[in-house]
Amino acid sequence: MCDKCSQNLQQSLAPSRRSMMLLAASALGAAAFGGAALAKEAKAPPKPQNVLSPDAALKRLMEGNARYVSGVSRRHDFSHEREALVGGQNPYAAVLSCADSRIAPEYAFDSGRGDLFVCRVAGNFGGDETVASMEYAVAVLGTPLILVLGHDSCGAVDATIKALKDDKPLPGHIPTLAAAIAPAVKTAAQQSGNALDNAIRQNVIDNVAKLRSAAPILNAAAEQGKLKVVGGIYRLSTGTVELLAQG
Repeated sequence: MCDKCSQNLQQSLAPSRRSMMLLAASALGAAAFGGAALAKEAKAPPKPQNVLSPDAALKRLMEGNARYVSGVSRRHDFSHEREALVGGQNPYAAVLSCADSRIAPEYAFDSGRGDLFVCRVAGNFGGDETVASMEYAVAVLGTPLILVLGHDSCGAVDATIKALKDDKPLPGHIPTLAAAIAPAVKTAAQQSGNALDNAIRQNVIDNVAKLRSAAPILNAAAEQGKLKVVGGIYRLSTGTVELLAQG
């Protein structure tokens, strides 16, 4: 075969090779990003009782809180749950909670392993990483409910109020917390009543709205009725979680 013929033959084969490479890349991408979801669909969930509608998930969450408040929390078989959850997870609710040591969502809602997907940060606000984590819970794990949980006497909110009032920057990296909480504090400043209580409540309301409208995953799930995003306040003196009116 002459050099020219050989060159023409190689050129005619080139598109086919590129197509094969693109196909291989697509397969690798699907395995990397869709593998977890496909695997979840291919096998039974590790905790079938956690497959709930958003309303049923909220009902179960609050029933757990009622048991906790009444001092009749269930005894959980953690050993059996560990075994069941080795191959996966399907939490029935996700909680964005403050990092305050007095708040423990797993206890407050009398939950077992694999029941709650919890993100905790001082001031319970939805930063980029937290929103991404909640997207993972909803899109990959199939979680039908997100609760933004504030609490009485939140130190992060109180520090933000004082920093804005005194116009004095906070030390270290704490200003990043204050910057996230500041919009709620400024809104609450226009309200009558206790400034700290109002800001804590407003901060929950703002972050419920943020998560509910977060595109493209959370807002779509909410619009389709697959996800409910609610807010609540944990009362330190009783352990009661009071849900806020849903907008």
